[in-house]
Amino acid sequence: MASQGHLRRSAYLLCGDWHFAEDLVQMAFDRIYRHWHRVRSADNPGAYSRQVVYRCYLDSRKKHLDVLPLEHLPEPASPADPTDTRLAVLAALGLLPPRTRAVVVLRYWEDLSVEQTAGILGISEGTVKSMSSRGLALLRERLADFAELPGRP
Repeated sequence: MASQGHLRRSAYLLCGDWHFAEDLVQMAFDRIYRHWHRVRSADNPGAYSRQVVYRCYLDSRKKHLDVLPLEHLPEPASPADPTDTRLAVLAALGLLPPRTRAVVVLRYWEDLSVEQTAGILGISEGTVKSMSSRGLALLRERLADFAELPGRP
């Protein structure tokens, strides 16, 4: 099975909240435990668990579309990686629609192929390609806005 740390980092990239990322991983582990007979017979349990995390994220977004999120305290930046660019990328990623964000994270963070991404999310390969293209275009726009801020090179 994939390491919990990697699943948690991937979940964080999806939702932008470490606490919710932990909840997503726990929801995934709960689903995996309940369907252990399927996981045990899977060719790649790590890929199966990753797919469950992404599906939990998408399911959570469907359920809470009408609920406004509460204000969260910002996560403290780790001393080893407090870069403005990293924070800008995470903020730009947070502005993407949930499915587009899932596609971008799977394709470019998880480094999965179009076919693998389509299989995990249950969408067509053409949809993955178009969502990847749109998602990257939106990220470029947001990051271009960030680069134009005063004090940025």
